[in-house]
Amino acid sequence: MISRSISEKLLQLAAGENLPASQLQHEIIRELIGDGIILGRVLGRTKSTLYIQDTVALSNWLFNRFSIRDLAEYVNTLKNEEATRADLIHAGNDSKLAARRTFKGFLINSYVRIEAFLNGNPFTFIPVAGTFQFIYDFESFIPAPDIVIVGIENAENFRWVEKLQYLFKDVHPLFVCRYPQGQGKDLLKWLYSVPNRYLHFGDYDFAGINIYQQEYKKHLGEQATFFIPANIEHLIEEYGNRKLYDQQQLNTVDFPEDGIQRLVSLLHKYKKGLEQEALIGPK
Repeated sequence: MISRSISEKLLQLAAGENLPASQLQHEIIRELIGDGIILGRVLGRTKSTLYIQDTVALSNWLFNRFSIRDLAEYVNTLKNEEATRADLIHAGNDSKLAARRTFKGFLINSYVRIEAFLNGNPFTFIPVAGTFQFIYDFESFIPAPDIVIVGIENAENFRWVEKLQYLFKDVHPLFVCRYPQGQGKDLLKWLYSVPNRYLHFGDYDFAGINIYQQEYKKHLGEQATFFIPANIEHLIEEYGNRKLYDQQQLNTVDFPEDGIQRLVSLLHKYKKGLEQEALIGPK
């Protein structure tokens, strides 16, 4: 069960408010940050605020973890001091209001044949356009050593991986995705357990860099690299979005990768951010 205090703050975030991180010190908030649903923005040296960009992702997460279909209704029910357990069950749609997960595991996709082992047996993933494969027993999923794992942030790019072939000509890619929400920790646990090289293909803006740094690089270290195409400057100049630059801030300025340092310089130079959808198809 989520407390009234935390539920009300989540409702504020869902409404577009920015709240001080100091007011949101709770395990549920840390989970939401870890899953990339709540994002942070640094203000000065000591202050930071939290916000939500994707309210649909929050709704999906609340339903998967706590069976809460309607956060506003849930908060209103908690405000009613005479609320019965039946009222809470109705608001949460779960008789025990206990945390639960629908599935463990994560989605994979590719445009090439992938050889691997699953539960100790040879496993071949042959991609079919318009479908994904869901790996449930991810703990025993071991791709061939030459496979390069590419993490994709946005659903559209994950759907159209065949239109990304021009970007990954030199590697044998297996594309993974941390969505649907709630699967991010499984994916990270798996990445940490396999020796394959990991390329992070996210948005080319401050939020994208923050996600990579906080959710992947700090855990995977040298295994992980932020994927930056050779023509990134042209792409930012031609297809970049000024709002992405104006509305986002970096959480850190200390980057271990030269590519990210160059990317940050380009974002400041053109005062634009670039969503990864702009890379679908040759540019």
